[in-house]
Amino acid sequence: MNSNASRPVPHANTGSALRNWLSDSSLKLIQLERRIDPFLRPAFDAVLRDPIARLTTALINAQRPNEGLQLAEEKLIPGEEECVDSIIKSFHLQMRALWKPGGFERGGNTKTQGIVRADFIVHPDLPAQLRHGIFAQARSYPAWVRFSGPGPYVTPDIDDVGFMSISVKLMDVPGPKLMDEEKFTQDMFGVSPPTFVTPDVIANAQLQKESLKNAQIFHFLNLHKPHVLDLVMQGLWTKTQSSPFEAPYFSCVPYLLGAGQAMQYSFWPTSNKRTPIPRLPLRPPDDYLRLAMVQALTEDAVELDVRLQLQTDAHLMPIENAGVLWPERLSPRVSAATLRIPRQQFNSPQQMEFAKRLSYNPWHSVAEHRPLGNQSRARKRMYYELSKLRHEMNAVPHFEPDGSEHFN
Repeated sequence: MNSNASRPVPHANTGSALRNWLSDSSLKLIQLERRIDPFLRPAFDAVLRDPIARLTTALINAQRPNEGLQLAEEKLIPGEEECVDSIIKSFHLQMRALWKPGGFERGGNTKTQGIVRADFIVHPDLPAQLRHGIFAQARSYPAWVRFSGPGPYVTPDIDDVGFMSISVKLMDVPGPKLMDEEKFTQDMFGVSPPTFVTPDVIANAQLQKESLKNAQIFHFLNLHKPHVLDLVMQGLWTKTQSSPFEAPYFSCVPYLLGAGQAMQYSFWPTSNKRTPIPRLPLRPPDDYLRLAMVQALTEDAVELDVRLQLQTDAHLMPIENAGVLWPERLSPRVSAATLRIPRQQFNSPQQMEFAKRLSYNPWHSVAEHRPLGNQSRARKRMYYELSKLRHEMNAVPHFEPDGSEHFN
């Protein structure tokens, strides 16, 4: 069976019949809301989303002490490595329970909607403070871009939580890299909410323990360590998606932009087109998001605007808390490049399987864009270990692409 084929979400397995019912019922309610969401969401987003986001961010910041850090300064969290160990352990157990050898999928951002060729075109005449690393000069990089669903499951698109992600692997990038397993790549990541699902690795370890029970809701709603405000922030941007090409994507975590300067980046569709979701409020095809991608690239090229946001306030734009939305009133997002996806056919079985061969890691990076913060420090080992497990179980060695790959 194709491991990337859609299937239902497993039932909760918490050890409590009541907790199982609460978890499964909450998911059913979300899935029901997804059927009517497109009829209500445009008005909500236009009127309420941003004011609620500002209020929620203010409430999050009110709970945070000002530690007096400098711009781009990191601070280790006590017990950080133990949290990473816990996260990796949870993912290992879950992946082994969900997948069989030869069909292991990723632990997160699991469902491959498509992997496409693209060009990452750096704009000329950027401001001096942006001209670092891959943005140092106007040029074009070939790229493999993977669009994916949330994970850890591969579900029908209408049954997921309304979250999408993008992984961009630039090639022909000169200079030494922070991980030596790839020599010529620079990896970039984005998700459709502008804040990460957990603020730090402590909360991430807690989330993965609940995910192992297929009961993620109890990470956010519990009496011990609730994360209600994080749930609100995620809910403001998770919705019934129309196409992976029609949503913005946010890095959520910071990176260096040259020495002593931190940034977040984002990808924004340049078209206002919205693909109708077939059959709503009835059930759309299981893979309607991939079908929307296929149709779009049959008709024309797709472009995403790459924007950079500089850190200008070390407290209100934190390095170590990925649950805080960096306010644009303090630092607007500046267009720096275009991710251009030309017309193409990408959904052959061979090309879809090619996605399994690739390993994305934010530490596939030049030093000028070193990942910052505890979530990124965790990703270095976490992504490496989970990629290693996936490749071992699929008997597929690590592979660094160069753009010359071709498929039937």
